[in-house]
Amino acid sequence: MLLVTGGAGYIGSHVALELRRLGRDVVIFDDLSRGHRDLAGDSVLEVGDLKDISRVREVFARYTFDGVLHFAAKSLVGESMAEPLDYYRNNLVGTTNLLAVMKEHGVGRLVFSSTAAVYGEPETVPIVENAPKKPTNVYGDTKWFIETMLQNLNRAYGLRSVSLRYFNAAGADPGGSVGEDHTPETHLIPIALDVALGKREKLMLYGSDYPTPDGTCVRDYVHVSDLAQAHVLALERLEVGKAECEAYNLGNGKGFSVLEVLEAVRRITGCPIPVESAARRAGDPAVLVASSGLAENVLGWKQEFADIDVIVKTAWEWHKARA
Repeated sequence: MLLVTGGAGYIGSHVALELRRLGRDVVIFDDLSRGHRDLAGDSVLEVGDLKDISRVREVFARYTFDGVLHFAAKSLVGESMAEPLDYYRNNLVGTTNLLAVMKEHGVGRLVFSSTAAVYGEPETVPIVENAPKKPTNVYGDTKWFIETMLQNLNRAYGLRSVSLRYFNAAGADPGGSVGEDHTPETHLIPIALDVALGKREKLMLYGSDYPTPDGTCVRDYVHVSDLAQAHVLALERLEVGKAECEAYNLGNGKGFSVLEVLEAVRRITGCPIPVESAARRAGDPAVLVASSGLAENVLGWKQEFADIDVIVKTAWEWHKARA
């Protein structure tokens, strides 16, 4: 049996879905502050907060877990800078409680949801795993600190882990079972789709003078179902004893500018998507693109949904059905 923390959220729900499709028994632990009960699907749902260690112990006493996939975290960059204590408390205290209870129950395998934010402003692109770790926001700080915790717990207690550093997760399950539903929404594709659905009047374009081919930021969009596959591969690597404490980038390997993404949204939806230009946002790098060669070579990860139109189309179908 597997525990998926944050499994009622965006990426966690896709991973839980994939595990269920493979016949694995899944228990989701989620406080539903930003997740959604219906995204838990057919998994057992235990509602609780990782900051409440007694509740975590209750769940571990009730089930026998073979491993944990840990997604539960607050993840908004701007919010993390405005409310750093909240992020330290939620992400660090919650994870520390989880790791402590895992140790108490002898659960020694963890797949950790990390982030490209651990790199901060990249010195070179594409970004490789051994690039300098210089987070520029509290959210990235908390994820990098957890990765260092995992290194130390591996040395001290033999906890084996794989950390997966995502770039821009996008899209939705092609079967329509789960998708992206954030409040507030901060991601480009769902915001553009909200404009197409008439939920917003326009999209704000933050910066059109970057040193890129069309002047807008370039980002690496990776389909959430491809991310789910990577988590399964990471778990399998832990289960056969090949991993001690590893980290992998997960990205598309190519970048798409804001304008390129908007053109894809216009093609797929048939809607004009009005745009209003605004000043750059502080701290937005011009280009963020991953090298995912290590995940491909070691985990055997292969993307199925790398085309930006396919990514947008799956998201569009989900948002239309959810509207």
